[in-house]
Amino acid sequence: MTDTQTSKTPLEFYFDFSSPYGYLAAEKIDELAAKFGRKVKWRPVLLGVIFKATGAAPLTMVPFKGEYSKLDFVRSARFMGIPYNPPSRFPLPTQVAARAYYWLHDRDCAMARAFAKAVYRAFFVDDRDISDMNVVLDIACDVGADRAAVAEAVESAEIKDRLKAEVAAALEKGVFGSPYIVCDGEPFFGADRLPQLEARLAGKEF
Repeated sequence: MTDTQTSKTPLEFYFDFSSPYGYLAAEKIDELAAKFGRKVKWRPVLLGVIFKATGAAPLTMVPFKGEYSKLDFVRSARFMGIPYNPPSRFPLPTQVAARAYYWLHDRDCAMARAFAKAVYRAFFVDDRDISDMNVVLDIACDVGADRAAVAEAVESAEIKDRLKAEVAAALEKGVFGSPYIVCDGEPFFGADRLPQLEARLAGKEF
């Protein structure tokens, strides 16, 4: 692959809408990629399915690590300069939001991106229940989508199968958590790996 080809290869950003570290990465990834002439493919997945395949569990449910993670979510957000309000319900199912994203993306990439960021902020800043269909539809409307069309789409067999296929493809690629970012075939896991990702994009050897 030539340098020119590499410079145009999008980063792949795998995330779950219920992932605090995914939220932190989502607030930074586009700006970081743009510094190096890259675009980002946002790919929501379902951690519940991934955890079943990998034998993992949500951080907050792991003994000892759970209490630490709650502290670290807040501290990491503060360190990165990102607003963060610990949600009162956590974690939440995110399949409705993920389905809505893929449907929107097939029609308007910019709208889908705005929707994804709005869903994250609704959960981790405004403490809204993003597992609620009406909340998801409200967010979609706020970014310019047709409420009725989105409501119909997220219940369709086509978009349900699409999300299942996306999660299966992520597992085949080795995705085991959120955020999981792939740059030119090299994976970076966690929002705390963004500095390493930046160094790799800058061509630094380490």
